[in-house]
Amino acid sequence: MNEFDFLVIGSGSGLEVANVAANQGQSVAVVEKGPLGGTCLNRGCIPSKLLLYHADVLETVERAEEFGIHAEVTDVDFAEFVREANEEVAESAESIRRGLRSSDQHDLFEGEGRFVEERTVEIVDGADEGATLRAETVLIAAGTRPAIPPIDGIEDVDYLTSTEALQLEEPPDRLVVVGGGYIAAELGHFFGTFGTDVTIVGRRPELLPEADQEVAAEFTERFADRFEVHTGYTATAVSATGGGGDGDGDGDGDGEITVTAQPYEYDYGGSVVEEGEPISVAGDELLVAAGRRPNTDLLNLEATGVETDEQGYVATDEYLRTDADGIWALGDVVGEYLLKHSANHEARTVAGNVFGGELEPVDYTAMPFAVFASPEVAGVGATEAELREADRDYAVNTYRFEDTARGDAMHAEGMVKVLIDLEGEILGCHVIGPEASTLIQEVVVAMKAGSGTIADIQESIHIHPALPEVVQRAFSGRFSRGGHEHSHGHQH
Repeated sequence: MNEFDFLVIGSGSGLEVANVAANQGQSVAVVEKGPLGGTCLNRGCIPSKLLLYHADVLETVERAEEFGIHAEVTDVDFAEFVREANEEVAESAESIRRGLRSSDQHDLFEGEGRFVEERTVEIVDGADEGATLRAETVLIAAGTRPAIPPIDGIEDVDYLTSTEALQLEEPPDRLVVVGGGYIAAELGHFFGTFGTDVTIVGRRPELLPEADQEVAAEFTERFADRFEVHTGYTATAVSATGGGGDGDGDGDGDGEITVTAQPYEYDYGGSVVEEGEPISVAGDELLVAAGRRPNTDLLNLEATGVETDEQGYVATDEYLRTDADGIWALGDVVGEYLLKHSANHEARTVAGNVFGGELEPVDYTAMPFAVFASPEVAGVGATEAELREADRDYAVNTYRFEDTARGDAMHAEGMVKVLIDLEGEILGCHVIGPEASTLIQEVVVAMKAGSGTIADIQESIHIHPALPEVVQRAFSGRFSRGGHEHSHGHQH
C-alpha cells in the first residue's frame, strides 16, 4: 500500500490542484491511463485549434477574389501539418510526463485507476498495474470520452471519433458526420475547407443546439450553403461495403458507409414535432460526434460513497465535494460545462477549498463558450429561449457586422445579440461572425468584473473603426422588450 496526502485521477486540470498540494509540502500521487495533459491537450482543444487555423488561412486565400486580389493555392501539405500538430501535442504530453517522473514532489502512476474502497485506488491496465494507493484527499478529474449512440450496425463499422479524425493525414473524399454540436461543426468546417464533401446528420432543429436559437439558425443556414445538412434526423442504422470506413481517410473509392436516419421527435415549444421522410446518406468515412460520456463507469465508484447523476456524471455540492468524505471532483467528469476554461476555473476553486481557509462555492457567472468553425460562434449567459422558459422580463437588441465600417471592409456577415433585464443588467450575449471568440470577452469582463450592466459597454471608449464597434452598437441600440407577452419596441 502506497500512502499519500493527495491523489488525483486524471492529469488535465486536476494536475493544477496536485501542483498546489505539492507546493504545500504534501505527498502527491497522479494517476493517468493515457498521455499526460488530459483531453484538451491530447484529443481536444489544442490539436483541433492547431489544425483549424490552417483551414482559416486557406479560407482567407480562397476569398481573396472578393477583395480584388487574385491568389492561387498551388499545393496543400495536409499530411505534413497534421503530423506537425500531433507531434507538438505528443511532445507537450511527454514533457509533462518527464516533469512528473523527475519530480521529488509527485509520484506518477501510469494506468487506469479504480477504487477498491473509499480513498483507495488500484492501478490496472498500465505500466504501474497492481499498485494500490491510498490518500487523505482524493480528486476525481477523470474526464470524458466520445459517446457512441445505439445505432444498428455501428459495431461492425470502422468509424472515426474526434480522436481519430484529428490524426487523419489525408482528408476523406466524402465524410458523413453524425451529430450537430460543436465537434461536428468544427471538424466539418476543417475537412470541408480542404475539399471533403461533408454531410451532417443532427437530431435538433438547428446545429449548435446549445447556442441561442437565433444564432444557431443563422449558423445552420450558412453551413447548409457549404455542406449537405440534415437537421431533425437521428441516425438509426449504418452499414459498410468494400473498404468504406477503414479509418485512414484516403477515400480510395473501394467502398462506402451508408447511414440511415429517421425524423427525430423533439419537443419544440411544448408540442412534439416529427417532420420529413427517412433519409439515407453515404460517404467514405463516418465521424461519430454525438457528444461525450463521463469516465465514471471505469472508476468502480460503487466501492465508495461517491454518487453520480442519471447521466453518470459525478455529483458534487457547490464546493465541488462529492458525497464521500475527502473526495472531490472537477472538470468534464462533473458535467457542468465541458470546457477547458471551466475545468481550470473549477481547479482554482477546489485548490482554494482544500488548501485555503473558508469554503467558497464555485462561481459559474459569465461562463463563455466558443465554436471555432466558419462562421465562428461565441456566447455567454442566458439564451433568449431560457429567459422565455423562466418567464423573465427582458429586452433584446441585435446589430449586424456588415453595418459597421470594419465589418463592411471585411465583407463580414453575422451579428451580436444582447439580452438584458429591464434595469440594464446583462443577461446574455451571443455572437456569430468573425472573431466571435475574441469579441465576447469584453462582455464576459463586464458581467464578471464590471457592474454587470450595459453601461460597462456603452461607456467604454471603443476604437473606431475596429471590429468591437459591433459589440458597442449592439449594446447601445434600440432594445425590443420580451417576456410576459411583451412584444412592443422598448428604448432602454
